[in-house]
Amino acid sequence: MMDRNALLVLEDGRWFEGLAVGSSGDALGEVVFNTSMTGYQEILTDPSYCGQIVCFTAPQIGNYGVCPDDIQANRPALAGLVVQELSPVASNWRATGTLDKWLCDHRVVGIEAVDTRALTRHLRERGAMRAGIFTAPGAGPEELVERVLASPRMEGRNLACEVSAEKTYPMRAEGGTRHRVVVIDFGVKRSILNELCRRGLHLDVVPATTTAEEVLALRPDGVVLSNGPGDPAAVDCGIETARGLLGRAPVLGICLGHQIMALALGARTFKLRFGHHGGNHPVSDGSTGQVWITAQNHGFAVDPDSLPADRVRITHHSLYDGTLEGFEVPDLQAVAVQFHPEGAPGPTDAQPVFDRFTALLDPEKS
Repeated sequence: MMDRNALLVLEDGRWFEGLAVGSSGDALGEVVFNTSMTGYQEILTDPSYCGQIVCFTAPQIGNYGVCPDDIQANRPALAGLVVQELSPVASNWRATGTLDKWLCDHRVVGIEAVDTRALTRHLRERGAMRAGIFTAPGAGPEELVERVLASPRMEGRNLACEVSAEKTYPMRAEGGTRHRVVVIDFGVKRSILNELCRRGLHLDVVPATTTAEEVLALRPDGVVLSNGPGDPAAVDCGIETARGLLGRAPVLGICLGHQIMALALGARTFKLRFGHHGGNHPVSDGSTGQVWITAQNHGFAVDPDSLPADRVRITHHSLYDGTLEGFEVPDLQAVAVQFHPEGAPGPTDAQPVFDRFTALLDPEKS
Protein backbone atom coordinates (compact mmCIF):
# COMPACT_ATOMS: atom_id res chain seq x y z
CA MET A 1 0.00 0.00 0.00
CA MET A 2 1.57 3.25 -1.14
CA ASP A 3 1.19 6.26 1.13
CA ARG A 4 0.21 9.38 -0.76
CA ASN A 5 -1.30 12.65 0.28
CA ALA A 6 -5.06 13.08 -0.07
CA LEU A 7 -7.71 15.61 0.89
CA LEU A 8 -11.30 15.28 2.08
CA VAL A 9 -13.12 18.53 1.28
CA LEU A 10 -16.64 19.35 2.49
CA GLU A 11 -19.09 21.65 0.74
CA ASP A 12 -19.10 24.10 3.67
CA GLY A 13 -15.36 24.68 3.22
CA ARG A 14 -14.01 22.45 5.99
CA TRP A 15 -11.29 20.03 4.89
CA PHE A 16 -9.17 17.21 6.29
CA GLU A 17 -5.74 16.01 5.26
CA GLY A 18 -5.03 12.29 5.05
CA LEU A 19 -3.45 9.46 3.09
CA ALA A 20 -5.00 7.85 0.05
CA VAL A 21 -6.08 4.21 0.23
CA GLY A 22 -7.74 1.95 -2.29
CA SER A 23 -8.01 3.16 -5.84
CA SER A 24 -6.46 6.40 -7.05
CA GLY A 25 -8.61 9.19 -8.38
CA ASP A 26 -11.33 11.47 -7.00
CA ALA A 27 -14.68 10.66 -5.41
CA LEU A 28 -17.67 12.98 -5.06
CA GLY A 29 -20.80 12.22 -3.01
CA GLU A 30 -22.75 12.89 0.14
CA VAL A 31 -20.60 12.12 3.20
CA VAL A 32 -22.30 10.24 6.05
CA PHE A 33 -21.01 8.45 9.14
CA ASN A 34 -21.66 4.82 10.10
CA THR A 35 -21.43 3.72 13.73
CA SER A 36 -21.10 -0.05 13.20
CA MET A 37 -18.11 -1.64 14.91
CA THR A 38 -17.92 -4.56 12.46
CA GLY A 39 -19.43 -5.57 9.14
CA TYR A 40 -17.53 -3.12 6.99
CA GLN A 41 -17.69 -5.39 3.94
CA GLU A 42 -21.49 -5.68 4.13
CA ILE A 43 -21.68 -1.90 4.47
CA LEU A 44 -19.32 -1.22 1.56
CA THR A 45 -21.35 -3.50 -0.73
CA ASP A 46 -24.79 -2.31 0.38
CA PRO A 47 -26.36 -0.70 -2.73
CA SER A 48 -28.17 1.74 -0.44
CA TYR A 49 -24.88 3.69 -0.17
CA CYS A 50 -24.89 4.58 -3.87
CA GLY A 51 -23.75 8.18 -4.24
CA GLN A 52 -22.40 8.42 -0.69
CA ILE A 53 -18.98 8.66 0.94
CA VAL A 54 -19.00 6.52 4.09
CA CYS A 55 -17.05 7.58 7.18
CA PHE A 56 -16.59 4.80 9.75
CA THR A 57 -16.56 5.93 13.38
CA ALA A 58 -14.74 2.75 14.49
CA PRO A 59 -11.02 3.64 14.75
CA GLN A 60 -9.64 0.75 12.69
CA ILE A 61 -11.28 -0.85 9.66
CA GLY A 62 -10.15 -3.90 7.69
CA ASN A 63 -8.55 -5.93 10.48
CA TYR A 64 -10.32 -9.18 9.54
CA GLY A 65 -9.92 -8.73 5.79
CA VAL A 66 -12.53 -9.57 3.17
CA CYS A 67 -14.54 -12.69 2.39
CA PRO A 68 -16.70 -13.31 -0.72
CA ASP A 69 -19.49 -14.78 1.44
CA ASP A 70 -20.13 -11.38 3.06
CA ILE A 71 -20.75 -9.22 0.01
CA GLN A 72 -24.26 -7.84 -0.52
CA ALA A 73 -24.08 -7.03 -4.24
CA ASN A 74 -21.96 -7.85 -7.27
CA ARG A 75 -20.10 -4.57 -7.00
CA PRO A 76 -19.84 -1.74 -4.47
CA ALA A 77 -21.98 1.29 -5.28
CA LEU A 78 -20.68 3.76 -2.70
CA ALA A 79 -18.76 6.83 -3.83
CA GLY A 80 -15.85 6.63 -1.38
CA LEU A 81 -14.52 5.64 2.03
CA VAL A 82 -13.14 7.57 5.02
CA VAL A 83 -11.37 5.84 7.94
CA GLN A 84 -9.03 6.74 10.73
CA GLU A 85 -6.84 3.69 10.13
CA LEU A 86 -7.01 1.01 7.44
CA SER A 87 -5.48 -2.23 8.69
CA PRO A 88 -2.60 -3.33 6.41
CA VAL A 89 -3.09 -7.00 7.37
CA ALA A 90 -6.04 -9.41 7.46
CA SER A 91 -6.25 -11.55 10.60
CA ASN A 92 -9.06 -14.04 10.10
CA TRP A 93 -9.26 -17.61 8.85
CA ARG A 94 -12.08 -16.68 6.44
CA ALA A 95 -10.18 -13.84 4.80
CA THR A 96 -9.21 -14.11 1.14
CA GLY A 97 -7.33 -10.80 1.06
CA THR A 98 -6.90 -7.36 2.58
CA LEU A 99 -9.49 -4.61 2.44
CA ASP A 100 -7.05 -2.24 0.74
CA LYS A 101 -6.52 -4.65 -2.17
CA TRP A 102 -10.27 -5.21 -2.38
CA LEU A 103 -10.80 -1.44 -2.62
CA CYS A 104 -8.23 -1.25 -5.41
CA ASP A 105 -9.76 -4.20 -7.27
CA HIS A 106 -13.20 -2.56 -7.15
CA ARG A 107 -11.94 0.96 -7.89
CA VAL A 108 -13.16 2.44 -4.60
CA VAL A 109 -11.40 5.67 -3.63
CA GLY A 110 -10.59 6.07 0.06
CA ILE A 111 -8.71 8.19 2.57
CA GLU A 112 -7.23 7.28 5.96
CA ALA A 113 -5.43 9.14 8.76
CA VAL A 114 -8.47 11.41 9.03
CA ASP A 115 -9.76 12.61 12.40
CA THR A 116 -13.05 10.74 11.97
CA ARG A 117 -14.28 11.81 15.41
CA ALA A 118 -13.97 15.47 14.41
CA LEU A 119 -15.63 14.75 11.06
CA THR A 120 -18.52 12.90 12.72
CA ARG A 121 -19.08 15.70 15.23
CA HIS A 122 -19.09 18.18 12.36
CA LEU A 123 -21.70 16.18 10.44
CA ARG A 124 -23.85 15.81 13.56
CA GLU A 125 -23.86 19.58 13.98
CA ARG A 126 -24.09 20.65 10.33
CA GLY A 127 -25.82 17.62 8.79
CA ALA A 128 -24.82 15.28 5.98
CA MET A 129 -23.38 17.24 3.08
CA ARG A 130 -21.62 16.89 -0.26
CA ALA A 131 -17.91 16.17 -0.13
CA GLY A 132 -15.00 15.02 -2.23
CA ILE A 133 -11.98 12.78 -1.73
CA PHE A 134 -9.02 13.91 -3.85
CA THR A 135 -6.04 11.54 -3.90
CA ALA A 136 -4.00 13.76 -6.23
CA PRO A 137 -5.48 17.16 -5.41
CA GLY A 138 -3.53 19.36 -7.84
CA ALA A 139 -5.22 22.35 -6.23
CA GLY A 140 -5.89 23.84 -2.83
CA PRO A 141 -8.98 23.12 -0.69
CA GLU A 142 -10.58 26.42 -1.66
CA GLU A 143 -10.57 25.49 -5.36
CA LEU A 144 -11.69 21.92 -4.66
CA VAL A 145 -14.76 23.19 -2.79
CA GLU A 146 -16.03 24.51 -6.12
CA ARG A 147 -15.87 20.99 -7.57
CA VAL A 148 -17.81 19.66 -4.59
CA LEU A 149 -20.47 22.36 -4.92
CA ALA A 150 -20.90 21.45 -8.60
CA SER A 151 -21.79 17.84 -7.71
CA PRO A 152 -25.48 16.83 -7.37
CA ARG A 153 -27.32 16.87 -4.05
CA MET A 154 -29.02 13.72 -2.78
CA GLU A 155 -32.44 15.36 -2.84
CA GLY A 156 -34.31 14.60 -6.04
CA ARG A 157 -32.00 11.78 -7.14
CA ASN A 158 -33.48 8.48 -8.28
CA LEU A 159 -30.52 6.18 -7.63
CA ALA A 160 -32.56 2.98 -7.34
CA CYS A 161 -32.53 2.42 -11.08
CA GLU A 162 -28.72 2.72 -11.11
CA VAL A 163 -28.24 -0.25 -8.76
CA SER A 164 -31.24 -2.40 -9.67
CA ALA A 165 -31.00 -5.69 -11.53
CA GLU A 166 -31.14 -5.26 -15.31
CA LYS A 167 -33.37 -8.31 -15.79
CA THR A 168 -35.47 -10.71 -13.72
CA TYR A 169 -33.73 -13.62 -12.03
CA PRO A 170 -34.96 -16.40 -9.70
CA MET A 171 -33.76 -17.56 -6.28
CA ARG A 172 -34.81 -21.00 -5.11
CA ALA A 173 -36.49 -21.54 -1.74
CA GLU A 174 -34.65 -23.58 0.86
CA GLY A 175 -36.32 -26.79 2.01
CA GLY A 176 -39.04 -26.72 -0.64
CA THR A 177 -41.28 -23.95 -1.94
CA ARG A 178 -44.09 -22.78 0.35
CA HIS A 179 -44.86 -19.55 -1.53
CA ARG A 180 -43.77 -17.55 -4.56
CA VAL A 181 -42.77 -13.95 -3.92
CA VAL A 182 -41.70 -11.15 -6.23
CA VAL A 183 -38.94 -8.86 -4.93
CA ILE A 184 -38.77 -5.47 -6.61
CA ASP A 185 -35.07 -4.65 -6.61
CA PHE A 186 -34.46 -1.02 -5.70
CA GLY A 187 -30.97 -1.99 -4.46
CA VAL A 188 -31.66 -5.19 -2.54
CA LYS A 189 -29.07 -6.80 -0.25
CA ARG A 190 -28.30 -10.48 -0.70
CA SER A 191 -28.82 -11.12 3.00
CA ILE A 192 -32.45 -9.99 2.68
CA LEU A 193 -32.98 -12.37 -0.22
CA ASN A 194 -31.35 -15.19 1.75
CA GLU A 195 -33.65 -14.64 4.75
CA LEU A 196 -36.70 -14.84 2.50
CA CYS A 197 -35.44 -18.04 0.86
CA ARG A 198 -34.80 -19.61 4.28
CA ARG A 199 -38.52 -19.25 4.98
CA GLY A 200 -39.49 -21.39 2.01
CA LEU A 201 -40.09 -18.54 -0.41
CA HIS A 202 -39.21 -18.92 -4.09
CA LEU A 203 -38.17 -15.47 -5.31
CA ASP A 204 -38.44 -13.71 -8.62
CA VAL A 205 -36.22 -10.63 -8.32
CA VAL A 206 -37.34 -7.99 -10.82
CA PRO A 207 -35.93 -4.60 -11.92
CA ALA A 208 -37.03 -1.37 -10.25
CA THR A 209 -38.92 -0.30 -13.39
CA THR A 210 -41.22 -3.34 -13.39
CA THR A 211 -44.89 -2.33 -13.48
CA ALA A 212 -47.63 -3.62 -11.19
CA GLU A 213 -49.24 -5.58 -14.02
CA GLU A 214 -45.91 -7.22 -14.88
CA VAL A 215 -45.46 -8.20 -11.24
CA LEU A 216 -48.97 -9.65 -10.99
CA ALA A 217 -48.44 -11.58 -14.22
CA LEU A 218 -45.90 -13.66 -12.29
CA ARG A 219 -48.79 -14.74 -9.99
CA PRO A 220 -46.98 -14.07 -6.70
CA ASP A 221 -48.36 -14.88 -3.28
CA GLY A 222 -46.71 -11.69 -2.04
CA VAL A 223 -44.41 -8.81 -3.01
CA VAL A 224 -41.37 -7.24 -1.34
CA LEU A 225 -40.36 -3.63 -1.99
CA SER A 226 -36.64 -3.72 -1.24
CA ASN A 227 -34.15 -1.35 0.32
CA GLY A 228 -32.22 1.02 -1.92
CA PRO A 229 -30.50 4.42 -2.25
CA GLY A 230 -31.47 7.99 -2.99
CA ASP A 231 -34.53 10.16 -2.54
CA PRO A 232 -37.70 8.02 -2.32
CA ALA A 233 -39.88 10.80 -3.73
CA ALA A 234 -37.86 10.63 -6.96
CA VAL A 235 -38.58 6.93 -7.58
CA ASP A 236 -41.75 7.60 -9.57
CA CYS A 237 -41.84 4.16 -11.18
CA GLY A 238 -41.65 2.42 -7.81
CA ILE A 239 -44.34 4.57 -6.26
CA GLU A 240 -46.69 3.93 -9.16
CA THR A 241 -46.01 0.18 -9.03
CA ALA A 242 -46.59 0.06 -5.27
CA ARG A 243 -49.86 1.95 -5.71
CA GLY A 244 -51.00 -0.66 -8.23
CA LEU A 245 -50.02 -3.60 -5.99
CA LEU A 246 -51.45 -2.55 -2.63
CA GLY A 247 -54.62 -4.48 -1.96
CA ARG A 248 -53.93 -7.00 -4.74
CA ALA A 249 -51.22 -8.98 -2.91
CA PRO A 250 -49.59 -8.90 0.53
CA VAL A 251 -46.68 -6.42 0.46
CA LEU A 252 -43.59 -5.95 2.64
CA GLY A 253 -41.62 -2.72 2.34
CA ILE A 254 -38.05 -2.49 3.66
CA CYS A 255 -36.15 0.81 4.10
CA LEU A 256 -36.57 2.59 0.73
CA GLY A 257 -39.45 0.18 0.11
CA HIS A 258 -41.03 1.40 3.38
CA GLN A 259 -40.82 4.98 2.11
CA ILE A 260 -42.13 4.07 -1.35
CA MET A 261 -45.12 2.30 0.20
CA ALA A 262 -45.87 5.37 2.32
CA LEU A 263 -45.66 7.65 -0.73
CA ALA A 264 -48.02 5.32 -2.60
CA LEU A 265 -50.49 5.80 0.25
CA GLY A 266 -50.28 9.58 -0.17
CA ALA A 267 -47.77 10.33 2.59
CA ARG A 268 -44.75 12.63 2.48
CA THR A 269 -41.05 11.99 3.07
CA PHE A 270 -38.34 14.37 4.27
CA LYS A 271 -34.56 14.39 4.55
CA LEU A 272 -33.03 13.66 7.93
CA ARG A 273 -30.29 15.91 9.27
CA PHE A 274 -27.58 13.25 9.20
CA GLY A 275 -29.53 10.04 8.68
CA HIS A 276 -29.41 6.69 10.44
CA HIS A 277 -26.38 4.59 9.51
CA GLY A 278 -25.19 1.77 11.76
CA GLY A 279 -26.00 -1.46 13.54
CA ASN A 280 -26.92 -0.06 16.95
CA HIS A 281 -30.23 1.78 16.48
CA PRO A 282 -32.90 1.03 19.13
CA VAL A 283 -36.46 0.69 17.84
CA SER A 284 -39.62 0.19 19.84
CA ASP A 285 -41.95 -2.56 18.55
CA GLY A 286 -45.41 -1.37 19.53
CA SER A 287 -47.05 -4.75 18.86
CA THR A 288 -44.93 -6.63 21.42
CA GLY A 289 -43.53 -3.90 23.68
CA GLN A 290 -40.01 -5.09 22.86
CA VAL A 291 -37.04 -2.91 22.02
CA TRP A 292 -35.04 -4.14 19.04
CA ILE A 293 -31.48 -3.10 18.27
CA THR A 294 -31.51 -2.71 14.51
CA ALA A 295 -29.28 -2.15 11.50
CA GLN A 296 -30.18 0.99 9.58
CA ASN A 297 -29.05 2.91 6.53
CA HIS A 298 -31.26 5.74 5.34
CA GLY A 299 -31.12 9.48 4.91
CA PHE A 300 -34.85 10.11 4.43
CA ALA A 301 -37.86 9.34 6.62
CA VAL A 302 -41.66 9.25 6.39
CA ASP A 303 -43.74 11.99 8.00
CA PRO A 304 -46.14 9.95 10.18
CA ASP A 305 -48.70 12.75 10.29
CA SER A 306 -49.09 12.52 6.52
CA LEU A 307 -50.15 8.86 6.56
CA PRO A 308 -53.91 8.18 6.32
CA ALA A 309 -54.74 7.70 10.00
CA ASP A 310 -57.97 5.82 9.30
CA ARG A 311 -56.11 2.98 7.56
CA VAL A 312 -52.55 2.94 8.87
CA ARG A 313 -51.34 1.65 12.24
CA ILE A 314 -47.92 2.80 13.44
CA THR A 315 -45.90 -0.22 14.63
CA HIS A 316 -42.35 1.01 15.24
CA HIS A 317 -40.53 4.21 16.11
CA SER A 318 -36.92 5.17 16.76
CA LEU A 319 -35.80 5.56 20.36
CA TYR A 320 -33.01 7.87 19.18
CA ASP A 321 -35.06 10.63 17.57
CA GLY A 322 -38.68 9.43 17.58
CA THR A 323 -38.91 9.09 13.80
CA LEU A 324 -41.23 6.57 12.18
CA GLU A 325 -39.69 3.11 11.82
CA GLY A 326 -42.63 0.94 10.79
CA PHE A 327 -46.34 0.76 9.98
CA GLU A 328 -48.95 -1.63 8.70
CA VAL A 329 -52.15 -1.33 6.67
CA PRO A 330 -54.35 -4.23 7.81
CA ASP A 331 -57.02 -3.93 5.12
CA LEU A 332 -54.35 -4.04 2.40
CA GLN A 333 -52.24 -6.79 4.00
CA ALA A 334 -49.22 -4.49 3.92
CA VAL A 335 -46.36 -4.06 6.41
CA ALA A 336 -43.34 -1.78 6.20
CA VAL A 337 -40.20 -1.17 8.26
CA GLN A 338 -37.53 1.50 7.94
CA PHE A 339 -34.68 -0.66 9.28
CA HIS A 340 -32.93 -3.69 7.77
CA PRO A 341 -34.53 -6.71 9.49
CA GLU A 342 -31.91 -9.21 8.29
CA GLY A 343 -29.23 -7.48 10.38
CA ALA A 344 -26.30 -7.67 7.96
CA PRO A 345 -24.30 -6.27 9.55
CA GLY A 346 -25.78 -5.97 12.99
CA PRO A 347 -28.03 -7.80 15.45
CA THR A 348 -30.83 -10.11 14.37
CA ASP A 349 -33.51 -8.80 16.76
CA ALA A 350 -35.76 -7.67 13.90
CA GLN A 351 -35.89 -10.91 11.89
CA PRO A 352 -39.48 -11.59 13.08
CA VAL A 353 -40.48 -8.99 10.46
CA PHE A 354 -39.96 -11.69 7.82
CA ASP A 355 -42.17 -14.06 9.79
CA ARG A 356 -44.93 -11.43 10.00
CA PHE A 357 -44.80 -11.09 6.24
CA THR A 358 -44.91 -14.83 5.56
CA ALA A 359 -47.92 -15.09 7.86
CA LEU A 360 -49.79 -12.79 5.45
CA LEU A 361 -49.26 -15.11 2.48
CA ASP A 362 -51.99 -17.42 1.21
CA PRO A 363 -52.28 -20.25 3.74
CA GLU A 364 -53.79 -22.57 1.12
CA LYS A 365 -50.38 -22.75 -0.57
CA SER A 366 -48.47 -23.50 2.64
